[in-house]
Amino acid sequence: MNNHYANLPSGRFTVQAQEAIVFGQPAGSALLAEADRYGAKRVFIISTRSLSRLENGPLQRIVKALGPRHVGTYPAVHAHSPREDVIAAAAAARAAGADLLVAVGGGSVIDATKAVQMCLWLGLESVEAMEPYRGGVAADIRRQIEPPDNPIRMVTVSTTLSASEFTPTSGVTDTKTQAKQSFSYRLLVPRSVILDPAATLDTPEWLLFSTGIRSVDHAVESYCSPLANPATEALSLQGLRLLSLALPRIKAEPQNLKARLDAQFGMWQAITPAAAGAGSGASHGIGYVLGATFGVAHGHTSCVMLPAVLRWNAAVNGERQQALSEAMGSPQKKAADLVARLVAVLDQPGSLRAVNIKRENFEEIAERAMTYGPVRMNPRPIKGPAEVKEILELAW
Repeated sequence: MNNHYANLPSGRFTVQAQEAIVFGQPAGSALLAEADRYGAKRVFIISTRSLSRLENGPLQRIVKALGPRHVGTYPAVHAHSPREDVIAAAAAARAAGADLLVAVGGGSVIDATKAVQMCLWLGLESVEAMEPYRGGVAADIRRQIEPPDNPIRMVTVSTTLSASEFTPTSGVTDTKTQAKQSFSYRLLVPRSVILDPAATLDTPEWLLFSTGIRSVDHAVESYCSPLANPATEALSLQGLRLLSLALPRIKAEPQNLKARLDAQFGMWQAITPAAAGAGSGASHGIGYVLGATFGVAHGHTSCVMLPAVLRWNAAVNGERQQALSEAMGSPQKKAADLVARLVAVLDQPGSLRAVNIKRENFEEIAERAMTYGPVRMNPRPIKGPAEVKEILELAW
């Protein structure tokens, strides 16, 4: 009987533990409705200093809408979500007696807030206490994340296009080792996601567009993944289609809320396949090293690596890449060239040189990259650091 299944696609599509994605509405009123839905009376916000310094930005509008339900803000999450920021934010939320967390910001804020949930669930009060719960930790100290009954959860208001709000994994940096580490549990995913295009209006252009390319990376690598299937492929291509159209429109018309909402839909569609199990590849894996170890901005890692990875992979997945070109509206052109062109149109860095990576860094980057799962899942198998360096040369 099992022989009948030999040529069928098989796998597992993970459905996230989210209850709602609210879109096209002002973030303040949408958040108030979600707080009502969840019976939350003490709402604590986690954000960044740059957002806290605005006079009437998304953070200020949300605080005003919440009124007395707002019990505090931790406004100091840094790039790549250092453990220290997670612990400090958790301590502030604990002291405030929060019953709902709200992340207002981009991927670093959202990832940090996911990890704050874990710290509140488990009573973790130091960076060292987080260690047994991270992915890849030694088996003899590993501990499972086990939340209490009715654990505190989070809602997000996205200000970038990083799409972290659609996954149950928190990427946190251990500043002692300069390594990006993951903490995963199904209830870490935000309970509700609010996509208000106006919340992106104050986001610096470089940040919005670089995270937009990060979402393009999600679409491309999930479509090219060996784990892609008919349930994920359509989402990957639709996400890529929306992003490739919307991002240049935003560049040309910065106040165009319809284009910004289309980009938010695009990032949502693009990340869903990866979150469902299709995964990613070498652009993501090498990007983790560039970000955590060398301080390259999260989105810029995709700007410089994705075209190079596509070129390196083309020998084994040309047909797949043809579908990417069609989704981007130019079937006669190579997918790598189309992505590189989009990066250039958005005025983002297109090479390792442009993000201050030197050739003498290649050895360390290659060695560290081999420790990340996405590199080992690349559609063209990467056997060791020497092949990572081939890709780095293409990105140089």
